Amino acid sequence: MINKRFALAALLAASASVATAAASRDYISIVGSSTVYPFATVVAETFGKTSNFKTPKIESTGSGGGLKLFCAGVGVEHPDITNASRRIKKSEVERCSKQGVNDIVEVKIGYDGIAIANSKHAAQFELTRRDLFLALAKQVPGPDGKLIDNPNKTWKEVNPALPNTKIEVLGPPPTSGTRDAFADLVMGAGAKAFSDLKALRKAKGEDQVKPLMAKLGIPERAYNKKGKKVFKAVAHAIREDGAYIEAGENDNLIVQKLEANPNALGVFGFSFLDQNSDKVQGSKIEGVVPEFESIADGSYPVSRLLFFYVKKAHIGKIPGISEYLSEFTSEKAWGDEGYLADKGMIPMPKAERDAFASDVRSLKNLQLK
Repeated sequence: MINKRFALAALLAASASVATAAASRDYISIVGSSTVYPFATVVAETFGKTSNFKTPKIESTGSGGGLKLFCAGVGVEHPDITNASRRIKKSEVERCSKQGVNDIVEVKIGYDGIAIANSKHAAQFELTRRDLFLALAKQVPGPDGKLIDNPNKTWKEVNPALPNTKIEVLGPPPTSGTRDAFADLVMGAGAKAFSDLKALRKAKGEDQVKPLMAKLGIPERAYNKKGKKVFKAVAHAIREDGAYIEAGENDNLIVQKLEANPNALGVFGFSFLDQNSDKVQGSKIEGVVPEFESIADGSYPVSRLLFFYVKKAHIGKIPGISEYLSEFTSEKAWGDEGYLADKGMIPMPKAERDAFASDVRSLKNLQLK
């Protein structure tokens, strides 16, 4: 009986070993940003064709969703790399650490603009970030300066120079890095066009913050000694009455919906505008059109950084990660004349590319200041 038990135990152990081996991956798993997705995809396809490794599998989950999956743990059931159209947050690094994901390599890959676009069958919009705040904010300053629920139904109510059409903007959900960047670069900047909100952002301490909150009609329960946090809660809150429509993480779907509805606007990365320039056009923002040159020289006001993050614990365990990093950070990929620029990514200056390529080769750990 004892020998039979030992034999059974040995058989179960062997079965577990086989199951573990079968569960191991022979390809790179990548998740994250829908904006970075097309860039990562072309690198993955090139890597698969020119190396002895399998083509990495990439899922478009949004920046926040990707980082959540990435930070869930170490092992073949978790992704190796996550793409992001914003920098990782301190809270996300802490979440990673709690799940044993302690060593992370940060790779900044380039720049991208956020386009506010519409169908080419309609007139091009000329907008300011103040216009977009008044169109999309949950609350806006009323006639007496106090915040009120957004009453604007048409673009003409926002600005008499704009069309008398219904406000209808298709955009990404809260899990998207594009949504985060839109909140910072558009909604936040638009809110600062109002003097009391701008002052609230700079206010510190009860003596400064509370009088401004009272002037704006913000309930005292929202008080924070840092006015910047109260400002952010107001400025980044997007209305939920149908003027802004969450269209998921699929930017191509937004392009299709804009074709079907010439009165709507859509929010997505410049690369999708560039790839669909026969169907949609970017709005002028403060007089500047979203173009490769205007994003590269900083004159287009709505641009952001793109990143991906690598789990060091998986390097050497999952085949091909180091080689994939070498492909992505090569001049033929992310250089001024590289194939990623052809896809709409704005390259970093040469010195910055060299610095990040060096960090990748040494697998330098992420450092948040």
